[in-house]
Amino acid sequence: MIKHGVCITIGAIGGAIASLFGGWDTALITLVISMAIDYVTGLIVAAVFHKSNKSATGGLESSAGWKGIARKFVTLCIVVIANYADKLVGSTYIRDAVVIGFCANEFISILENAGLMGLPIPKVLTRAIDVLKQKSDDEEGHGDA
Repeated sequence: MIKHGVCITIGAIGGAIASLFGGWDTALITLVISMAIDYVTGLIVAAVFHKSNKSATGGLESSAGWKGIARKFVTLCIVVIANYADKLVGSTYIRDAVVIGFCANEFISILENAGLMGLPIPKVLTRAIDVLKQKSDDEEGHGDA
């Protein structure tokens, strides 16, 4: 009896959370998986390779880890807001664009972590990352004027 109550409660909470995000679809699954892989590869870069650019020593630092978790939490909050913006205007484009954008950012970060581990990254990917970073830096520079 208690087992069924616990299962019902967990199911209800999971359903409510999935509803906040606009459903548990492939896009959201991809984002969550890529966020987890990025976080784990970042831990590996710091703990094993001591090459993290998030700490002064390149090693593990708890504040850097907590900042990473906080960023990922805020990313998910933005997905929730995008979902409700879609509901407001009667579309599905805003949430999808936000999720795809954040997925791209996670993919880039995973590739950067792989590079810091010494994995060979194809030149076409490293050039694409450099171009995206340059565009991002350029856009940030325009906001200062």
